[in-house]
Amino acid sequence: MIKLIKSTFYNESVTKKELVEFIEKADILSFAKECSKFEKNFSKYQGRKECIMVNSGSSANLAIMQALLNLGYIKKNDKIAFSSLTWSTNTMPIIQLGLKAVPVDVELNTLNVSSKKLLKTLDKEKNIKMFFLTNLLGFSDDIDKISKICKQKKIILVEDNCESLGSVYKKKKLGNFGIASTFSFYVGHHMSTIEGGAICTDNKKLAEMLRLVRAHGWDRNLTNNQQKNIRKSFKINSSFYSRYTFYDLGYNLRPTEINGFLGNNQLKYIEEIIKKRNKNFTILASEIYKKTDKYYPIKWNHMDFLSNFAFPVICKTQEIRDELVKKCKGKVEIRPVVGGDITQQPFYKKYYSKLETKKNNAFLVHKQGLYFGNNPELTDKELRLLIDIFTTN
Repeated sequence: MIKLIKSTFYNESVTKKELVEFIEKADILSFAKECSKFEKNFSKYQGRKECIMVNSGSSANLAIMQALLNLGYIKKNDKIAFSSLTWSTNTMPIIQLGLKAVPVDVELNTLNVSSKKLLKTLDKEKNIKMFFLTNLLGFSDDIDKISKICKQKKIILVEDNCESLGSVYKKKKLGNFGIASTFSFYVGHHMSTIEGGAICTDNKKLAEMLRLVRAHGWDRNLTNNQQKNIRKSFKINSSFYSRYTFYDLGYNLRPTEINGFLGNNQLKYIEEIIKKRNKNFTILASEIYKKTDKYYPIKWNHMDFLSNFAFPVICKTQEIRDELVKKCKGKVEIRPVVGGDITQQPFYKKYYSKLETKKNNAFLVHKQGLYFGNNPELTDKELRLLIDIFTTN
């Protein structure tokens, strides 16, 4: 059986030994120096000024939405657009926080929203205040044009980059086109801290609010100057009340020092990891997409570098997909394409009960698509088996 993932960490045996040594020596395992160190290291890798580490990619999505609300950048009942083909916790915070969700369809050949699809939605839905764009499976469409449209129309652009760490489009890493981007370090993602996530931004005001949101709404993880300023503005007695003063709405989304240590450890291997994922995808795509006409082709040559998360197969009929599911049983671990068309999920239909099923591209992927894992530990033999399964009748 070819699993979606083989190991919890890259270079697992060495990593586990180093983790045990760290735990034995550590004086504190709640949020401290390792997490702060990772924030500096990851922001440098991503090319952003600020990084806020949290306990999951899903928490990152929730935190950015709450922070934007706290700052007044968006308000209750505002319309928030999102990529239809995405993960549940990209859309759930929109509903949970009293905002109005507006789905945007994707292109079939990139599995991502294009500027054309966004403009089509904006023609129908007026007063969109924010677009939560998912960079799915390492791919993107014309995200530069999407960014330009959002700036022109004063729409806040946030990228869910949980599946696209390391991908580059027009000399810019995905996750650097909007005001902020979210990342996941869950097991099986490009880099694992077991559970973990982050938000990256160049906006210092937003970063400060995100640190408040991450930890109950208090100021404990702010810089000394930020603490002095916020306490002064709220007239808080720094010698007594300051440690238990809550300035705005927040949660407990903090990672542990274990997550921080693992992040710093695994970041050493990130270039090696994404190069292997890129190589695997190129080998698989050069045969699977070209040797059969049973699947819709995926375009990726417009990207400078593709850091593929998992290999998508979008069948031209549901019967072809069902047959593939049978062929893979006991041989290859497969999944639907992420959360599929989120508007078809039970939670979404509960809150948008009058929604009509639309035969759009996201719906087609939902009904006729699947993916299998692309991990850096795939062997040549396994790559050959995958090609055989997906190209032979």
